[in-house]
Amino acid sequence: MSTFYFLFQQTMFFSIPLLVVALGGMFSERSGVVNIALEGIMIMGAFSGIFFINACQTNFALNGQILLIAALCVSALTGMVFSLLHAYAAINMNADQVISGTALNMFAPAFAIYVARMIQTVQQIQFKNEFRFDFIPFLGKIPVIGPMFFQNTYLTTFLGLIILGISIVVLNKTRFGLRLRACGEHPQAADSVGIKVRWMRYAGVMISGALAGIGGLIFVIPTSTNFNATVAGYGFLALAVLIFGQWNPKRIFFAALLFGVMKTLAAAYTGIPFLSNLPIPSYFYKMTPYIATLIVLAFTSKNSQSPKAAGQPYDQAGR
Repeated sequence: MSTFYFLFQQTMFFSIPLLVVALGGMFSERSGVVNIALEGIMIMGAFSGIFFINACQTNFALNGQILLIAALCVSALTGMVFSLLHAYAAINMNADQVISGTALNMFAPAFAIYVARMIQTVQQIQFKNEFRFDFIPFLGKIPVIGPMFFQNTYLTTFLGLIILGISIVVLNKTRFGLRLRACGEHPQAADSVGIKVRWMRYAGVMISGALAGIGGLIFVIPTSTNFNATVAGYGFLALAVLIFGQWNPKRIFFAALLFGVMKTLAAAYTGIPFLSNLPIPSYFYKMTPYIATLIVLAFTSKNSQSPKAAGQPYDQAGR
């Protein structure tokens, strides 16, 4: 039973950042802007958040959940600011959104490495990971549920589930969500009834940036004690989760769980007696999530339900 709890917790560690970043991509594409830059935004968010944690732990000896929450806010703000570059290029300049996002993906790791080396001579940013809850009082004693959710867990797990709930309500139950979806499906019709399409698209991209920035930090915190200007391709995996989830928050959640299970098998197969005894090379397990990504995209892209105007520049004069 302990193996089951371990695998479940590892799955959540890998699934939550995928969920949060994919939801960010959903808001952007629902507004009509394809955000290929999720990988770069994750890197920038993780870089700023980890650097903030490192500075606080080194200079002020701060730690604990308040520091983690402050770092998440820093990552969200960084992601929003960085995403504005993509928004301006895509919305104001009518640039190709794939090329714009790719440029940001190339810029982000180079910037993180350069700044880290300039400040501390090495590119790896170290931090003390003292954010884990070993045991949450009362809740940790609940049979089955307690060991799964309230022992050896992180605040970021609950944050990801909260973001999922908020995303479902905002997208489907609010006026803002209705207008956002209208701008991604029929921007000319939305404009004809007084909706400011460009501002709504800016809002979608900025929400995407904030969530991707948070997702970058959420990815690093449970899995490492340093940041080396990479998020292991999670931004691209999040795009696959978004497509597999058909731009729907609930489906995205289950898609993130599926990919999280595969990442867990790739990272923790040695802790599973059955798999560790098989004569299979380790690199096979490490390839599994990415092979699965190709297979999923091959079978789901034909039935894609993406927003009709996603990736198309908005021409106000053409209404």
